[in-house]
Amino acid sequence: MSALVAFAVTAGHPGAGPRPELDGIVKGGAATAALVRISDGRHTTSEAAGVRDIERGGRPSPDGYFRIGSVTKSFVATVVLQLVDEGKVRLDDPIARHLPGVVPDGEHVTVRRLLDHTSHLPDYMSEPGYSTNRWRGDARFRSYRPGELLKVAFAKTLPADGKWHYSNTNYVVLGLLVQKLTGRTYGEEVRRRILRPLGLRHTVVPGDRPGVPSPHANGYEPIPQLVDATRMNPSLDWAAGEMISTAGDLERFFSALLGGRLTSAASLRAMRTPVETGAGFDYGLGLQAYHLPCGTVWGHSGELIGYLTFAFRTDSGRSMVLSINPSTRNPSTAEVMGIAAKALCGTS
Repeated sequence: MSALVAFAVTAGHPGAGPRPELDGIVKGGAATAALVRISDGRHTTSEAAGVRDIERGGRPSPDGYFRIGSVTKSFVATVVLQLVDEGKVRLDDPIARHLPGVVPDGEHVTVRRLLDHTSHLPDYMSEPGYSTNRWRGDARFRSYRPGELLKVAFAKTLPADGKWHYSNTNYVVLGLLVQKLTGRTYGEEVRRRILRPLGLRHTVVPGDRPGVPSPHANGYEPIPQLVDATRMNPSLDWAAGEMISTAGDLERFFSALLGGRLTSAASLRAMRTPVETGAGFDYGLGLQAYHLPCGTVWGHSGELIGYLTFAFRTDSGRSMVLSINPSTRNPSTAEVMGIAAKALCGTS
């Protein structure tokens, strides 16, 4: 891992690039590779640092593919809000109206509460062996079905603590809702409603396929030595986090969504109406709101073993997509938000 490199491909100059910060997280043991794409709507800067493969070396491509984890939720939420716009479901419908018997006490869990994680449904990924953020050995190639994941989740209950609880279970249920309302899988609807209309040719719903398209930087997990975690069956994440994309495609998606081109104005307002979480961000309907020195930015973050993703956009049209392949540690919140502040606010 001594041959760490950094390079930039720049078209225009939307502001001082965070190349020193990318170099810093690589040299500080927080990343084997990192890439960032910054745009102001007219000019774009793309940069990458680190190595594509810690054994073979090679430069990571700023246009490379990566697993986006929970950024998948923004795609799923967009499809659900489109179905709201079409009158096929209402945000305040109880989920039991559309998926009877699927969710315990589903008469009191609304579609809105699934979207903003206020449903209080247990997270199946909190159970041993069911998190794709942890090394699972050969089990990482196993195929899962949504019903299996819900069975794990609903085998327990959360304490009535009145707190906000992020739960991947919510988006597994929403994936089933999309399937029930359309007769097609959530992945087919994402492709039909979002990927094809926007020309997102580098965004993938992988299903049971374990690989990541090339070019990509490998993802690793320290156990305690770094092991290659790139290949895995992401069906354990399904509609909660299985998708793969590129920085350019994510920039285009969030620009279209937050620019009002994918839903009605009323649905976008609902998506941008957040609840307080106490988790360092507020949460709307499939969107996170982060507060930077220059104001609130919208988007989503994602984590899936070997890959961290942060996709943010300001209301003025400046955007940042950051992909990090963690090394012996994950980057700190300060490191990530420092890059975001520099990219989106022009501050260090």
